[in-house]
Amino acid sequence: MEPTVEDGFAWYDATQWPVENKCWNDVDRYFARFPARAKGKVTDSVWNLSQHSAGEVVRFRTDSDQIKVRYTLLNASVAMSHMPATGVSGLDLYAFDEETKTWRWAAVTQPTKKTEEKTWISGMEKKEREYMAYLPLYNGIDALSIGVPEGASFTALSPRSDKPIVYYGTSIAHGGCASRPGNAYTAMLGRRLDIPVVNLGFSGSARMEMEIAELLCEIDAEIYVLDAGPNMTSQWIDERMIPFVKKLREARPNVPILIVEDRWFSNEWILPERHNTGVNNHASEKRAFEELQKEFDELYYLSGETLLGEDLDNDGTVDGSHPNDLGMYRQANALEAAIRPILEKIRAAK
Repeated sequence: MEPTVEDGFAWYDATQWPVENKCWNDVDRYFARFPARAKGKVTDSVWNLSQHSAGEVVRFRTDSDQIKVRYTLLNASVAMSHMPATGVSGLDLYAFDEETKTWRWAAVTQPTKKTEEKTWISGMEKKEREYMAYLPLYNGIDALSIGVPEGASFTALSPRSDKPIVYYGTSIAHGGCASRPGNAYTAMLGRRLDIPVVNLGFSGSARMEMEIAELLCEIDAEIYVLDAGPNMTSQWIDERMIPFVKKLREARPNVPILIVEDRWFSNEWILPERHNTGVNNHASEKRAFEELQKEFDELYYLSGETLLGEDLDNDGTVDGSHPNDLGMYRQANALEAAIRPILEKIRAAK
């Protein structure tokens, strides 16, 4: 790959190598999550949100002692009232530590405008390392280049070849309201379980339409995780969950499916309407799961009781619904405990 050299820095265009956790190449925009043909097929809301780069990862290797980044966002609004710019529009850099054999956080951008050029990190020991960059959670990317001093080594890395966990969910899966992209629980799961995790979270718009099921069927997944409860009414769950799962089963008869029960609002204890929403959604989800179990194997169910923790202070959210970083960590713990045994079973059978 030939870089563009400017003022002593070699700039590498990230659209020139494949992105991890991106499932379609027939896209309108390089970092979009859904194919161009989904436009007009899915709802307008889902389509617009699919242009966000949530969960996507760019991998590379360099021996540079500093790394710069230059990028242009899809949307000029870089933050939300309850989620910082670092999470909405930041690029989050992790490096692999050979001593501990773990991915460790290195740096995050702090964007203030639509187009940015920043020193991502500097002052490192000049040593070859592998890096991965998580792209923005609630914004899209129109252009992205990574810069290192001229003469430093740079190798673009392809995505891992492992089949991914495909996570379909709501704003919570989308990443709201992690302070950084790497703190979204889907990202945590990818690092902990050493497997790609495709983030198909759609804020306020995960309603189990059959058009979404058809798109999910196109992905050669290791595991499907379905977590749409927070955007569903109990009536929608009754009407849509069984047909949705059956559609996946028809296309992917042997792929495990984990249904994640709707979380409790963290302030449901004092708000009866929120409490009743949880009670009704849980009842509908359990009924659907029990009915599906009569027909299909490799179905799993994760209770929503402790997704946000069990502390009475209810400190895991920013607004009663969307996890803060503590809530994301707790959700990652609950999901890891549910997914790891499924993965071990799959890997043991290979």
